[in-house]
Amino acid sequence: MAGHGYETGRLNLPFVGIATFGKRPLVTDWDAIEADVAVMGAPFDFGTQFRAGARFGPRAVREASTLFSFGHAGAYDHEDDATYLGPEVSIVDIGDADIVHTDTARSHANIETGVRAMLARGALPVVIGGDHSVNIPCIRAFAEDCAEKGPLHILQIDAHLDFVDERHGVTEGHGNPMRRAAERDYVSGITALGIRNVSSTAKDGYEAARKMGDDFLSVRQVRKLGTQGVLDRIPEGARLYVTIDIDGFDPSIAPGTGTPSHGGFLYYEVLEILQGVARRNEIVGIDLVEVAPDYDPTGATPILAAQILLNFLGFIFHARENGRV
Repeated sequence: MAGHGYETGRLNLPFVGIATFGKRPLVTDWDAIEADVAVMGAPFDFGTQFRAGARFGPRAVREASTLFSFGHAGAYDHEDDATYLGPEVSIVDIGDADIVHTDTARSHANIETGVRAMLARGALPVVIGGDHSVNIPCIRAFAEDCAEKGPLHILQIDAHLDFVDERHGVTEGHGNPMRRAAERDYVSGITALGIRNVSSTAKDGYEAARKMGDDFLSVRQVRKLGTQGVLDRIPEGARLYVTIDIDGFDPSIAPGTGTPSHGGFLYYEVLEILQGVARRNEIVGIDLVEVAPDYDPTGATPILAAQILLNFLGFIFHARENGRV
């Protein structure tokens, strides 16, 4: 109907209409995805060990992302003298994976189905959690893609190593995802940044992580190395999957999470690393997890999450267009 489309010239203000990611088109038929980027929510947090609420993360991040939806001619950044996410980059929101409350296996299977659908249609998968366990089906979904195109390396931004093998019989909770990923023969390694303080992973987990190819740095170690020093530890040219736990940031700027950990990253520290890997690596998938909006009445945490995702996507497609350095 005239006047109701995405490109009709309507103002499409943030507070009007359906809060899809960035006010981009909603595609509910996963067999009909035609876009460079597909965004899916994974509102799952059953089994969270401390404070629940990340199930509301996708909704909050989508709503926050409408702040950045004033037109779609691209966003100009004077620091880089570049326009990001112009009309040549198509982004769709495919809704949420169907979550069956208290049933981890079925919920994870539905998340995996969504990621496989995005990959099958050639779209870059972006998954918004949910707790960090949603990374497990995301990585599992890459089995066929990696068999065809080669292994992937994982870049993890996080306060916690998430390398627990098993605890109280739980093997696919939010403390397990990097252990499960490291067990995959198509995961060539993990670079974990921001790991700090008393962690959910015991010492034997750290030792196992090193043996299984996990290179991890604390926030202070990252700061000593600097952005370029950190980038040099990530295999240049590797197919890179990026998983961002919002608690990797300091709770002074991201209090809305279930397991805040003081001493975290500030905004530009992470942004510059993401810009660097976008230039040096092929980014094959992204998830951002653990936004629990009820713990942040200011709304700053989901805004940070939305801005990080949109900037990162801008860097990725700008590098694709202009050639990686």
